[in-house]
Amino acid sequence: MFSFLRPLTVPVTYTRWLHLLLPGAVVSVWLFISTDTPWVPVVLAALVGLIPGMRLAEGVQAQLLLTPEERGDPGATVSAAPSTSWSERWRTSLWLEVRLVCAGLAGMATVWLSATTVDLIRSAAGSQPSAEWFAAGLGTHWWAALLAPVPLAMLLAVVVGCGELITAAARWLLGPTPKQRMTALEERTEQLLERNRIARELHDSIGHALTVAVLQAGAARAAHDPEFTERALAAIEETGRNALDDLERVLRVLRESGTPSSSGQRPSLSEADRLLDSARGSGAEVDAELSGPLEQVPASVSREGYRILQEALTNVLRHSESVAVRVRITVADGRLELQVTNPLAGSTVTTGSGSGLRGIRERAALLGGSARTGPYRGEWIVHANLPLDHIL
Repeated sequence: MFSFLRPLTVPVTYTRWLHLLLPGAVVSVWLFISTDTPWVPVVLAALVGLIPGMRLAEGVQAQLLLTPEERGDPGATVSAAPSTSWSERWRTSLWLEVRLVCAGLAGMATVWLSATTVDLIRSAAGSQPSAEWFAAGLGTHWWAALLAPVPLAMLLAVVVGCGELITAAARWLLGPTPKQRMTALEERTEQLLERNRIARELHDSIGHALTVAVLQAGAARAAHDPEFTERALAAIEETGRNALDDLERVLRVLRESGTPSSSGQRPSLSEADRLLDSARGSGAEVDAELSGPLEQVPASVSREGYRILQEALTNVLRHSESVAVRVRITVADGRLELQVTNPLAGSTVTTGSGSGLRGIRERAALLGGSARTGPYRGEWIVHANLPLDHIL
């Protein structure tokens, strides 16, 4: 199909045509009442545009008929919100005037070109055209049928052109202001940050639970000891319950349209013993040293510190299995320092490029701190340094 015919196959072309013809219906009603005052609709449109709610009504209608592909899009080029300033009110008034002009052009073209097509067909059929000027110039000729498609083609060209014109005017006059664009951008950024945080939460919590469960199940199968198997199943059950609690909390955040769950419902470093016991139960020899007032660490820092410790232990269990692990958590001088160290197995190569280790560095950066992960003198080290005065 030729490119110039493509607009005729798009539904939005005809919804824009409908948008163009709607004001003509309103003006026709007024002209039916009074033909001596055709200027009244023009003045009335300018005054109605000053009503704040009119911008909302016109924006919704423009989104529905002119730019339907942008409905529900936070970055829509036509805003659907009431006027909040006199500048927006004047722009709405100007929009209504432009809409009346475009409606007049489209309406006259629709009526005149349609009537011309009918007259050409009447002429080809041997009947006199209805328009006197047309009848005088054309008469009745069979070849008039060959000209009948020309006015229709012109009408379609007018419809496409006026549709593009009114859409451009809507984006200019009804489009979001710079303040609205900045607000929409901030909301979008907050949504992306929240989604990224939820993805990290799920990765750390569920990944840790699955790693512990797999290791416990494998150890129980290899031990052939009913007592050990009982302890392993208990550890798997506890880890699974904790993971389900975390999953339910995250899903609740996704379902709710309001503010997310409070930070008090999320795990903190005060629950670090749970992670250490889980790692010990999975076969790791954990040497932990916690110093400083952990209970005084701000909730946001404590929460992210817990997740960093969880991912570091998960990484150890996933790549090194039974190994000695040193955990050092220190709160002093307005900072939280967390370090997890384990010897590198001879056959184990860990690049540190996984999403979990990247998440550790992202968490530290969001708190204004730093984190480094990687091999050092035959050991794998995860070290995070977080300021206590940074609140998320």
